[in-house]
Amino acid sequence: MSDMPRRAFGRTARLAALPLGYAGRNAIGLGKRLGGRPAEAVMSEIQMRTAEQLFRTLGELKGGAMKFGQALSVLEAALPEELAAPYRAQLTRLQDSAPPMPTQTVRETLARDLGEDWQDQLVWLDGGPTAAASIGQVHKGRWHDGREVAVKVQYPRAGEALRSDLRQLARLARSIGPLVPGLDVKPLVAEMQARMEEELDYDLEASAQRAFAAAYADDPDIEVPDVVAHGPATLVTEWMESTSSLAKVITEGTQEERDRFGDLFTRFLTGAPGRTGMLHADPHPGNFRVLPGVDGGPPRMGVLDYGAVARLPDGLPLAMGTLIRIASIEDDATLLEGLREEGFVKPGVSIGSRELLDYLAPFVEPARTERFQFTRAWMQEQFQRINNPRDPSFSVALKINLPPSYLLIHRTWLGAVGILSQLEAEVAFGEILRESLPGFADPA
Repeated sequence: MSDMPRRAFGRTARLAALPLGYAGRNAIGLGKRLGGRPAEAVMSEIQMRTAEQLFRTLGELKGGAMKFGQALSVLEAALPEELAAPYRAQLTRLQDSAPPMPTQTVRETLARDLGEDWQDQLVWLDGGPTAAASIGQVHKGRWHDGREVAVKVQYPRAGEALRSDLRQLARLARSIGPLVPGLDVKPLVAEMQARMEEELDYDLEASAQRAFAAAYADDPDIEVPDVVAHGPATLVTEWMESTSSLAKVITEGTQEERDRFGDLFTRFLTGAPGRTGMLHADPHPGNFRVLPGVDGGPPRMGVLDYGAVARLPDGLPLAMGTLIRIASIEDDATLLEGLREEGFVKPGVSIGSRELLDYLAPFVEPARTERFQFTRAWMQEQFQRINNPRDPSFSVALKINLPPSYLLIHRTWLGAVGILSQLEAEVAFGEILRESLPGFADPA
């Protein structure tokens, strides 16, 4: 067996073992319950061990498995603390688990993408990577004009690994589902598969990042590093000096810092589509960096990673803002009518308008006031309610249809609400939506 098939077999075997491990722990748990241990204590223990196995495996595999883990990470605020803690601990290790590429492999990729004379342009390159990502690693370098740059180089055969991981995760979606309570894994993996080729194409990512950099070139609060050079598997951008990200603000930030970055994060996600015709669709805390303020002013936010974007030439849909506004004033009958027109409720499907309003609370409640306090407790309450079979809004999830044009928007917004809840930030949510979300402001 050659080295490549052996590695592929090993990846598949480790992914396949995840649901088997969960089933085994459930069987052990049943035995302990029969032995007199409380069911809640046993389930908590099972969940903790499962979380450790799940994210340890995802982190080791990188590729699509790590992408999947990052997608789950933005929702950990929805889990009760005793379940979220082991997930959070394993997720913090995701970025550190890939061995660095051999230096010769990096140089061969640079020569192929930037030309044999690449060293005349990139006059210095750090010998070891400064960061690891799901499909590549980043080196610090210096361009010939003196600028410090970040050089992102894709792992060899990253595409093969990504496609293989996502195929395997798709096959195991039903089995993996119980590992992450309340999350429908199958459509998440399907949407990741649909976006896979775009994320592998660094030329396409460069085009998106250039557009964002131009749109935010004069912004006093948000910085996007510009593109210096690129090729299919190489992306060279301006270096952005930052020692921490939103992940650190989540774990250690003061309330003032949480509120500041909650505002900036929300303004960027809602405002960028109007400026660039694109939505940054990878709201992972590591992509949002803490930067020092100008002349002693408040801290700024840097934004990285434009491999996943939703292309929205006309900005966010007008109907989206209109429907959120209608829902925020609790006009449930008009809301149901509007959702039918947009394709969220298919013809012939019967849904109670009040139950629909309750189901949409995680998106609508923050929009009802000028400022909203996001908390983990609030997110957990929403998540548990809409996933409780005894709650009237539970049946709504089975009847709602998500039009293809809203798939990436929906996942991004849900992830954003998850991050704001992890931040426990008080955000000028209603004010920001009125400024940047088409259709949300009161009609004239």
